[in-house]
Amino acid sequence: MDFDYVLDIPWNTSGCQSQNFHPSISQNDTTKTPCCETLLSLFGIALSNHLKKTSLFHLSNISTSISCLQDFQSKLSSLSLPISLVSSCFNPIQFVITPNICAGIKSTQDWVSKLGQTTQFDTACRQDLSNRAYCDTCVAAGLQVQHKLVSLDNNSSQGTNCLYFTILYAGGIVNELGPENIGVATCLFLLSIKSQVGSRNKNHHSLVFGLTGSAAAVLILFCLVGVYYWYNKRWRKTFDLEEEQEPKLRLRPNTGSIWFKIEDLEKATDKFSDTNFIRRGQFGFVYKGILPDGTTVAVKKIPESEFQGDAEFYNEIEIISNLRHRNLVSLRDNQNVKEPLTWTQRKSIILDVAKGLEYLHYGVKPAIYHRDIKPTNILLDADMKARVADFGLAKQNKEGNSHVTTRVAGTHGYLAPEYALYGKLTEKSDVYSFGVVVLEIMCGRKALDLPSSGSPASRAELITDWAWALIKNGQIEEALDGSLLNNEDYVPSSNSKSIMERFLLVGILCAHVIVAARPNILDALKMLEGDAEIPLIPDRPTPLGLPSFNGDRNVISESPALPERI
Repeated sequence: MDFDYVLDIPWNTSGCQSQNFHPSISQNDTTKTPCCETLLSLFGIALSNHLKKTSLFHLSNISTSISCLQDFQSKLSSLSLPISLVSSCFNPIQFVITPNICAGIKSTQDWVSKLGQTTQFDTACRQDLSNRAYCDTCVAAGLQVQHKLVSLDNNSSQGTNCLYFTILYAGGIVNELGPENIGVATCLFLLSIKSQVGSRNKNHHSLVFGLTGSAAAVLILFCLVGVYYWYNKRWRKTFDLEEEQEPKLRLRPNTGSIWFKIEDLEKATDKFSDTNFIRRGQFGFVYKGILPDGTTVAVKKIPESEFQGDAEFYNEIEIISNLRHRNLVSLRDNQNVKEPLTWTQRKSIILDVAKGLEYLHYGVKPAIYHRDIKPTNILLDADMKARVADFGLAKQNKEGNSHVTTRVAGTHGYLAPEYALYGKLTEKSDVYSFGVVVLEIMCGRKALDLPSSGSPASRAELITDWAWALIKNGQIEEALDGSLLNNEDYVPSSNSKSIMERFLLVGILCAHVIVAARPNILDALKMLEGDAEIPLIPDRPTPLGLPSFNGDRNVISESPALPERI
C-alpha cells in the first residue's frame, strides 16, 4: 500500500509526539488514546485505497499486515514521531481479512450481496465532503447503512466494525474524490487537520477547509465541525460503553476467538506459577490455566513484546484460528506420562499425528507446512488422543509445491536434510520429521543420541541411522522398544508384532534421506493402516563423517527390509 499521503496531508501530529504519547495498556481497543485513534483514521485511508484497488476490506494475510504496518511506521518516523507508535496501537491481526466480522463481509461483492443497491448512501457520499451540508448528509446515510449491517449480523458488538467498513466503502468506492481528499479525510475518517491560521496560501485554505467565503463563514464552519466532532465522539463512546458492559471474554473480531485480559490469564494460571509451567516453546513459555467455567487451557506467554519479534507469534495465532480438526491443537495437558505407553496408545498417537498432518497438507488451502513436528509439539488429551500443536514456525504454501528459504527453522534431529542444508521446504519435510517421531515412539530412543562427556571417541547418532542399520541386517525386533513386546496388551499369538514392524518400516521410509523415497503423508497413512503395501526401501547413504555400520558402501541399492512383505 502507498502511504505517501501520510506526508502530504497536513494532519495534526501533536497528539503523537513523544511528550504527549502514552501507549494504551491494552492493544485490544485502539480508541483508548487520541494518538491511536488518529492513527487508525490515518491508516484507514490506505485501507480505503486498498478496497478500491482490490475489492477487499482488509489485508489478505498476517505477513501483508505486518509489512504494511511497518511501512506505515516508516512514514510516521520520517515525521520525527516515536518508532513505537504502530506497535503500541495496533495488532496486525485486526487488519487481516476474515469472515467473522460485520455480517461476514470481506469484499465489495459481499457488500452488494448483503445490502443490494445502496442508492441513497451512494448519492449522499459522492459529493465534495468538505461541504459541511454534504458531509452531514453522508454521515446520516452511513449510519443507516451501519445499522442495517449490524441487524444482518445480529450482533450489536459488531457496530464499530460495521461503521469502519461503511467508512472504508464510502471513501474508497463511493466518493468521487477518493479517501486522500481533505474533505473525505476530515468528514469520514475524522482526521484532525493542522490549524492554518496566519497562512497566506489561499489555495491551501480552500483545499483544507473547502471555503472561499468571508471570515464569518470560516467561523461558522469551525462551529459546525466542533458540533460534528462532538456528535461522533459521543456516538463512539456509546459503542465503547456497550462493549465494556458485555462479558469480559469478548469474541475477537478477526478470528472468532476470544479476547482475554491479562488479569484473567494471570488468575487462570495462578500468576504464571511454576507449578503450572508446561514447557518452553520456540517463541515463549506455555502454562496450564483453568478458566472460570472450568475449561483447561494452554496459555503462551511471550517474554518480550517487540513488534518485529512477534511475527512468529502472530503467524501462529492466524493459522491456529483458521484450523478446525480433531487431531490439531489441543489446549489440554496430560501432565507427565510416568508409565511406558502401551502398544495401543502408541499406535493411536502415530495415526492421530498422521491424520493431523494429512489435514494440514491436503485439507486446507493453501497447504500448511508445520516445520517443527516433534514429540514435545504433540499434546495428549484426557483420552490419550494426540493433537499436533505449536504452529509458531508453520508456513502456508502459497508458491507451489516447494519453497526455498534462507531462514531454516526447526529442531535438530527432526529437520529433513534437504531443508537443513539447502533451505528447500516441501510437504515431505514434514513427512521426514513425522518419520523420526514414529521411530522414537516405536524404538523408545531419542531422535539424536549425543555422546556422553566421558566418551570422547563416541559420535552423535541419529535414530534413523541406528534403526536402519538393525533393520537392514534383519534385526528388526531389536529395533523395537523392549517394553512393547512385554506390555500387557501385546498378544504373541496375534498379528500385533507384524503391525509393529510395519509401523517401524513406515517410519524408516518417511525419514529417508532421499526425498524421492519418502511417501507423502496420504500414502504413509495408507501404509500405516494396512491399505497400501510398503515398497522396497532404498539404502540410506552412509552418515557423513561416520563409519558404516556394516562396511557396505553401496548407497543406492535397494534393500528389502524384511524377508516377507508386511
